Amino acid sequence: TQWALDRFRGHYRDESISRDDLFHYVYAVLHHSAYREHYATNLRRDLPRVPLAPDFWSFAHAGRRLVEVQLAYEDQPEYSLRLVEVPGEKLDWRVSRMRLTRDRQGVAYNHFLTLAGIPPETLEYKIGNRSALEWVIDQYQVSTDKRSGITNDPNRPDDPRYIVRLIGQVVTVSLETMKIVKGLPALDQGKGS
Repeated sequence: TQWALDRFRGHYRDESISRDDLFHYVYAVLHHSAYREHYATNLRRDLPRVPLAPDFWSFAHAGRRLVEVQLAYEDQPEYSLRLVEVPGEKLDWRVSRMRLTRDRQGVAYNHFLTLAGIPPETLEYKIGNRSALEWVIDQYQVSTDKRSGITNDPNRPDDPRYIVRLIGQVVTVSLETMKIVKGLPALDQGKGS
């Protein structure tokens, strides 16, 4: 809103702050681990309070980078995962239902393939109450709606490696997101806008 923009420009004594800058600032604040911990209960049921951080521009720049990485997730480089194949089985890129391995450092992709070497930090990037990788594992499975009988099949006959590539890209996005978030400066929780 104009009120928020005026409030931030006045507080930081900087008329160059734009609406986009303010959006990116708020986006970074919402990712800040101390903020998420402090307002965990409020974020489930209320509008978030946005504190006035000591350094506006560090948050605005970090937020812009977060938006770039997360919105263009399919353009990110594929993280180099180890493809562990079952010996003697026929090559198969189709997925029915994936799951994390017991050590949570791999994805059991199908009966033939496990994607191994997922860094533990990957699971730190949460979308709601689960990691981005867990979200992909949950959503990219073959399922049939009981009422309609319609089958949802995420496999792409024209691009059989799409889901494998997507998992590698989500790992990259998760790692880059956590790198940016961990690089955010301290956040003064006492001052809200």
